[in-house]
Amino acid sequence: MRLGLALGYWGRGPGPDHLALATEAEDLGYDSVWTAEAWGSDAFTPLTWIAAHTSRIRLGTAIAQMAARTPTATAMHALTLDHLSGGRMMLGLGLSGPQVVEGWYGRPFPASPLTATREYVDVIRQVLRREGPVALDGRFHQHPYRGGDGTGTGKPLKPITHPLRADLPVLLGAEGPKNIAQTTRIADGWLPLYWSPTRTDVYRASLSELPDGFMIAPMARARVCDDVTEGLLPVKAMLGFYIGGMGHAARNFHADLMARMGYEEEARRIQELFLAGRREEAVLAVPDAFADEISLIGPRERIAERLELWRKGPVTDLLLTAPDPHTLRVLAELNS
Repeated sequence: MRLGLALGYWGRGPGPDHLALATEAEDLGYDSVWTAEAWGSDAFTPLTWIAAHTSRIRLGTAIAQMAARTPTATAMHALTLDHLSGGRMMLGLGLSGPQVVEGWYGRPFPASPLTATREYVDVIRQVLRREGPVALDGRFHQHPYRGGDGTGTGKPLKPITHPLRADLPVLLGAEGPKNIAQTTRIADGWLPLYWSPTRTDVYRASLSELPDGFMIAPMARARVCDDVTEGLLPVKAMLGFYIGGMGHAARNFHADLMARMGYEEEARRIQELFLAGRREEAVLAVPDAFADEISLIGPRERIAERLELWRKGPVTDLLLTAPDPHTLRVLAELNS
């Protein structure tokens, strides 16, 4: 099981320690570093900055939002950074949810998310292969565009720049069972939002036909500390926000996932509190047990014991949200 560093997206401003953590991770032998985006900082610019200050560690987006860019624009980002980094780029994509797609990007959330995702990946693969002009007469993506509001003069094109690799890895952040199953067919890897090494049965049916070399790369917060309860607070704060606020009350993919993982009553309670403006109560309503099983928190000995659970399952890459170099160092030692 390889280790990666997940830096996420910026808050109020740039993460002052992100570059230092990335270079530390490379020095410690971590395989990859990942950036994200929501409705603030983008995923590709910080990753390019990190690429310029590193030489070996692989570079991934976890995740770049599909609604933010056309698939050809996303492919341009990926092939450009792959060239600049010497072939270290991995493209992690996600559809996001209706609140973000319609509220932030001002676009309709696709009526068929699976079809929209499949078409998006198809276009990116065509760009990276560069076997001919991009051509797709899709439901959501048309190349050239044939809509009635167009000029009708669109020209089929292939990229001017020759991609460094036709097989640049494409990973998807999927949550629903059908979406995960499709991911195993059209992508090179899967980026689970929550992964519990004691509840792998939740995903068993969706992962029943894994191809060789398929990456399963969940994110988990890690922190070496003496007080487990205190160490879990940031995990609970994240869960409270995602379960309660990252989606509509009637359509929240994150809450639905928590429910499928055995915490349906708790997920709905978190939503209820958060949407009522009682955010602190929503965070406190997150069960310690759930926060604990999807993270690696506590003294070194406890983390070592729990890390073995992650290594026994199908996870190929564990992407750690780790707040300090000491934690990165301990995990590197334990995983060696």
